[in-house]
Amino acid sequence: MAESLDELGPVDWLVVEFPGPDFGKGQIAPYLEDLVNRELVRVLDMVFLRKTEDGTLETAEISDLDPSELGEVRTAEADLAMVLSEQDVVDLAETIQPGHSAAVLVWENQWAAPFGAAVRKAGGQLVASGRIPTQAVIAAFQADADAEAQSPEGMKEGA
Repeated sequence: MAESLDELGPVDWLVVEFPGPDFGKGQIAPYLEDLVNRELVRVLDMVFLRKTEDGTLETAEISDLDPSELGEVRTAEADLAMVLSEQDVVDLAETIQPGHSAAVLVWENQWAAPFGAAVRKAGGQLVASGRIPTQAVIAAFQADADAEAQSPEGMKEGA
């Protein structure tokens, strides 16, 4: 077991919120399934949350949901490690608006496991990590493009 833990890739989590009670109408499951099938990620835990209009929280595991809501992602159920505690779920539910649903996903980045193992074997350790929201990256690219278009050099190139 220790050897397999040494080969573990970085682990991430996210909460994806959907308006209404239906977890994205089954449109997301095929993409997650593709990532799993290509061994880019391994789903470690998945919990589904619904918050009623009055704020009451309903939780569900994969086996509790209708197959039409998840597609083939349901087949991953036997491999889930149940990483999230009950308190984690309650805390994450605070981010969901009343009347909405959400999927909480914890996954291993299998593509990065060999690099992580090499770092650990060399005596290294992760001391900081982060994620830049996609919207911020798009805004930065757009700001650069706008600045280039406004610069005298950018105007000369376009003339």
